[in-house]
This record gives sequence, structure tokens and C-alpha cells, in this order.
Amino acid sequence: MKIEQIYTGCLAQGAYFIESDGEAAIIDPLRESEPYLKKADKENATIKYIFETHFHADFVSGHVDLAKKSGGKVVYGPGAKAEYDFHEANDGEVFELGKVKIKALHTPGHTLESTTYLLIDEEGKEHAIFSGDTLFIGDVGRPDLAQKGSMTQDDLAGMLYESLRSKIMTLPDDVIVYPAHGAGSACGKNMSKETFDMLGNQKKTNYALRADMTKEEFVKEVTDGLLPPPQYFAQNVAMNKSAAIGLDAVLEKGNVALDVETFEAMANHEGALVLDTRHQREFIKEHIPNSIFIGLDGNFAPWVGALITDLQQPIVFIADEGREEEVVTRLSRVGYDNTLGYLKGGMSAWKDAGKEVQDMESIAADEFAKRYAAGNIHVMDVRKPGEFEAEHVEDAESLPLDYISEQMDKIDPDKTYHIHCAGGYRSVIAASILKSRGFHKVIDVAGGYKDIKATDIPVTNYVCPTTQK
Repeated sequence: MKIEQIYTGCLAQGAYFIESDGEAAIIDPLRESEPYLKKADKENATIKYIFETHFHADFVSGHVDLAKKSGGKVVYGPGAKAEYDFHEANDGEVFELGKVKIKALHTPGHTLESTTYLLIDEEGKEHAIFSGDTLFIGDVGRPDLAQKGSMTQDDLAGMLYESLRSKIMTLPDDVIVYPAHGAGSACGKNMSKETFDMLGNQKKTNYALRADMTKEEFVKEVTDGLLPPPQYFAQNVAMNKSAAIGLDAVLEKGNVALDVETFEAMANHEGALVLDTRHQREFIKEHIPNSIFIGLDGNFAPWVGALITDLQQPIVFIADEGREEEVVTRLSRVGYDNTLGYLKGGMSAWKDAGKEVQDMESIAADEFAKRYAAGNIHVMDVRKPGEFEAEHVEDAESLPLDYISEQMDKIDPDKTYHIHCAGGYRSVIAASILKSRGFHKVIDVAGGYKDIKATDIPVTNYVCPTTQK
């Protein structure tokens, strides 16, 4: 028996390859099929099953395309409904894979069809669970994504409580927990950086698995502080239910070199968004006017999903040479399939053609401290609300990048804003969005709050207001 976790850091997502006696199963695959086919070929194994723990919201799965290419059967849990052929597992149904068995445990709560897969080894021992978004390391799945009709997030949280206690916490402590996500995913709120753990340890350390916890306490703690889900989540669920096209077709359309004139025409006359995926240092130095920066070397796909509201938005992009296919692939992982091509020759070709180039003012934290001390400075903090509340520059304005499009009315075009995040990535994204919408008085603070803290700028933490009696 072989178990391999295939972890993708950008999405904080774990897919799994299980092999026994020449038969393989894939759990929660990403959009691209080739890596799983290659692994099966390397192990001289046939892919028999493609197990999905639920209809994913934060990425588009490649399960349908993988099934076509491998002959494997797609399996979902009880109650799943989709527009393609799949096997709907019964609660407790057992699937044989070589010399091991995989048992479906229906664990609704994150979604109604959420299912945990229990791996039983060659000796009949309960070895591991693939818990999807039901149980994470240090957390559990958010219960607000599958609300329908009169069903509330509290109702789903109650289901999750029962699922955990009746199906998972009854398993032996030495069962390994393999979740679908780790820290950085928006599918939970307190996930560990660890990507697997022993169930016994989770029973001791995971706040949601406390033995003495009542259902009412669980519902309150799991739902407390939930931020609205990213806007692309519902669209990704719809794609996962409706057999999204294979990555091959997306690459054929999007991994195309465009000359300067064609690139410019697509941006100016066909409504294509110009996406700059280089490092923020390069974007600051020079970029195409009105282009949006979201760098490949950060949490690229989730930020695309959070900030580009239309999955059908035509996109043309600038990338470092040799990374063009990576851009198209990572866009497709979150459902952006309308990529039309990239600028051949990059910024050098753009400048050689005599086209306009802009830069962005960016200052170090020391210079920012001098300006702050001089007074009359407007500071925009684009970190998440929790980061801001923990500690922030005195008199800074909180404008989280996640919701910047909904808060444009809070920005004064006559003011000059010094924008910072935690390390310098999100602030450049925010500044590029503001510049593209006509707010040109923006200055990036390089190094973000990490460097600001090393100066003598006064900082404060959020104080929760109390009621005086």
C-alpha cells in the first residue's frame, strides 16, 4: 500500500494518491490530470476510483477529465447531484482497491454530501481518513457554504457536530487524518500549518473536538467570526457540478503568444483585463497602464478568485519567460478559463514598440516612518480584519484587500494614501487596482507591517468596545 499527499501551496490544498496491488485511487484531484496519470504509470497501476469528498468551492476539480483519460470511476457521497455520470456512494459502502478497502462515511455539515473516506489496510486495520473539508488539522470546515432555502449555517454546524462525534471521533486514536486543506485556505478559519496528524492528537488539541463540548457551544464557536466567503466559491461549486472542460482545451486557448499590437487590441477593444503576474518589484519599476498586479509567487489563484468577479472575464497577461503555461494552469484551477494569451517578449517588447509605461512610487519603512512623524499622512492597511485588530499603525484606515472593490466609496481621490500589508505583496495588488480605477495618489510601503514594526512608528491593537453599566 502506498499513500502520497500531493500538496499545492498556492491553494493550501491536498490531493491524494493511494495504490495497492496495481490499483490506484485519487482523492480530490486538482484541474490538471497529467500528474495523476504519470504517478499511476510510474507505479504500474490502473486508476480505479476518483473519490471526491464534496463539491469543492475553492478550486475546480479535474475529476471528469481524469475519469475520461484513466477509465476510473468518479465517486461522491450520498445526496450528490451532478450533470455527469458518477457513483453515488451509500453511507458505509466499501470499495475494494487492490488489497485494501476504502469505506465511505457520510459526514454532512460543511456541505450536505460531504463524505470522509476511511482507508482500511491489508490487515483489516483502520489506517487513515481522508476528511475533505469536514475535519482539518486544528479546525473544521466552515458551515456556511451550503445554505439552501430555510437551512441556515447553524443547521449545518449542528450536522457537522453530529458527523464528527458519530463518524470520526469514534475511530481509533492512531488513525491518520489527511484533510483537503491546510493553513491559508478560506474553507476554515484556524487551520494548522501541518498537513496531517494523528486523530488522537486532534482530539486533544482541536478546539472543535473537545469531548465535553455541547452542540450549542460547537455551533457558536464554529460560526463565530466567519468572514463572507470569497465571491468565486459559488461559481466553482457550479463548475464542479457541471463537468468543466479539460485543462488541455484551456491551455490551447490561453497559452498563446501575442504580439504587441494584438495584445493591445485585446485590452483596448475586446475588454480583456491585463494581468501582470511578475514579481511586485518588477511591476513597481514598470508596468502597462491600467494593468492589475497579482504575482505568481504569492497566493495567486485565491487572490484572482477574490478580486476578479467574473469567471468569464477575458484575460491577457504578462509573465516571466517560461512561466506562461503555469499562469494559465493556475488561473484554470479557480475557474478562469477565458485566458486569451500572453505578451510575447514581455515588457521589453512593449517598450520597444514605443508604448506607454508607468511606474509606482514605493518607499521603505524608514522613509514611511519619517513621513508619518512629519504628520498629515493617510495610511491604508489592506491586511485582513483579524491582522488589523491584532495590531496596526495608529490612525491607519483598515481597507481589507478581499473587499476593496466593495469599498471604493471610502477612498478620497484627493488624498495621498500610503498603502501597506504584511510583507509587500497585497499592498501592490491594492495599489494597482486603485490606479486602474483612477486613484493615482497611492504609495506602496515596501516590506509591509513586518518592516514597519522595526521602526519607531506608534502601533495599537483593536480594543473591543464594552458597555458601561
